Amino acid sequence: MADNVVSVLTFKSVETILEVGGTQSWTLDRARAKACKYAVICRNAHHAEVEGSEAHGSAFMVGRISDVVPSTDTPGRWLILFSEYALCNVPDQWEGRNPVRFWTTKDYKEIDFDALEFQPMPEAGGTASSKPRGLTIAEAKEGLSLTFGVDPAAIEIIIRG
Repeated sequence: MADNVVSVLTFKSVETILEVGGTQSWTLDRARAKACKYAVICRNAHHAEVEGSEAHGSAFMVGRISDVVPSTDTPGRWLILFSEYALCNVPDQWEGRNPVRFWTTKDYKEIDFDALEFQPMPEAGGTASSKPRGLTIAEAKEGLSLTFGVDPAAIEIIIRG
């Protein structure tokens, strides 16, 4: 049976991905992404701020997804957290215009997910940028609205202390 995969096209480096615990700032269906076992990270070498040297469209990392949480970088977007990661170098693994695509492991002819050498994600680096920050009420409403498909104005949040 094939496992679900979310594939993303990013300009971020391996180091940045490891620092934040996954790949972030994505507009996506949280429930669909959370149902995926793997994330295949592909290089966007055409971005002005590209951080890696891999060829455009090549897969350079595969992560085992542990959760999908609000982005620590961009309000209203998502961070795909990894429990483990494996580095790879597989050319021509990206097609299309949207930077987020959903596939299955059967769609990848050149990546053998069972043969990848996964390593545990490193502990948080201890820098302020690597630690998740708290959410504002507006960010929480925005994230919940995306999850449940309702307008943020329809969400009420009660805090009891």
